[in-house]
Amino acid sequence: MDAAELRAMQAPIKARYKGGSVLELCSGDMLLEALVACAGVTLKAVSTALEIPLRSATVSAEGDLDFRGTLGVAKDAPVGFAQIRLRFDVSTDTSQEKLDQLLKLTERYCVVYQTIKSGPPIEVTLKRA
Repeated sequence: MDAAELRAMQAPIKARYKGGSVLELCSGDMLLEALVACAGVTLKAVSTALEIPLRSATVSAEGDLDFRGTLGVAKDAPVGFAQIRLRFDVSTDTSQEKLDQLLKLTERYCVVYQTIKSGPPIEVTLKRA
């Protein structure tokens, strides 16, 4: 496949995104899913360590992403999330003070959260196979 064939194949997809469709799965979704998975595992571990009984817990994440940048539809549109929101809904009788500690430590020990928040330097290489 050459560049012209790739552009021809992507053209209908790019045209749909100019309408702002948000129904297709993308790498941004996978990033949010990784964040939710890591945050959920971390929340459970921290609640166990702090002896905070949780009847139930739901973790969700959403973010603002302009697909025009990712697809090259608009050169001035940024690539990547402009904002991410991570939410924990927990059912427990624990005091607010303990819940505040639970959130603080969950943020501290969640690897994906800390990586996104800190934005570590990344080395990119390209090697001929």
